[in-house]
Amino acid sequence: MGAPRSKQFNDVYFSDKDGLAETQHVFLDGNDLPQAFAGKDEFVIAETGFGTGLNFLAAWDLFSRVRSEGQKLHFISVEKYPLCCEAIDAALEHFEVLNEGREALVSVYPDEPCDVFEYDFGGVKLTIYFGDVVDGLKRCDARVNAWFFDGFKPATNPEMWRDAVFEQVGRLSRAGTTFSTFTSAGFVRRGLDRVGFDVKRVSGFRYKRHMSVGVLR
Repeated sequence: MGAPRSKQFNDVYFSDKDGLAETQHVFLDGNDLPQAFAGKDEFVIAETGFGTGLNFLAAWDLFSRVRSEGQKLHFISVEKYPLCCEAIDAALEHFEVLNEGREALVSVYPDEPCDVFEYDFGGVKLTIYFGDVVDGLKRCDARVNAWFFDGFKPATNPEMWRDAVFEQVGRLSRAGTTFSTFTSAGFVRRGLDRVGFDVKRVSGFRYKRHMSVGVLR
């Protein structure tokens, strides 16, 4: 099974082995989901790099299976190089467990990039800021519970991993906010430590030896 590849960065959007299993290991398990949902009226996830929307759909699917009555999920993302609806649909169509969410997403996803896209899927709100990651995060005033750092690897897309990004991450986080990412690059771990996170290296997904997780002090 092939994986879609970014034209800008010549990098895959998710593992060509099993993208959904990768999202489960790196982002859901890495942020202790679904356990972290418990006791929160609204749980806020923020992500760097919307891409195909796989992480959003996986989080939505998990949340829908464990949510308490009245509990809400707000998923916030940023994207500078958005895919079109057709590309998103094609990239995700073989993940059958996500079919309902995929169909709902592509039915409302903007055909042309806009400033910000917001849609409430019934207790699950999606907000995407299109454009530069720092500009998008500066416009955000949420209090984030969990971060998904997924902006392609630092070697190919360093703009997603610069200090200005980490400063915004620190601003939007609170004590106990968690993060996870597929990379274990030292400068990424040090940048997140500087804005207040206790950072750990843990086992990565399949062929990748290490990834990083953390919690805000």
